[in-house]
Amino acid sequence: MLGTYHRLNVHVFASWRDVIRAASTKLKREARRDPARRDARKVFYREMLRHHRDAQELVRAWRL
Repeated sequence: MLGTYHRLNVHVFASWRDVIRAASTKLKREARRDPARRDARKVFYREMLRHHRDAQELVRAWRL
């Protein structure tokens, strides 16, 4: 999923909302609206937010 995060093309200083908006565009329309896939969407969004948080911590650690 790290590759998917990189394809979101969000800046490391972007807000979490920007990450969710970009991630939702990567899902098919049916997947965004299907109640049966709600748990899978939550996992996907949380994974994208985790990668974003890791990227932010890396930038803070190296002061980039």
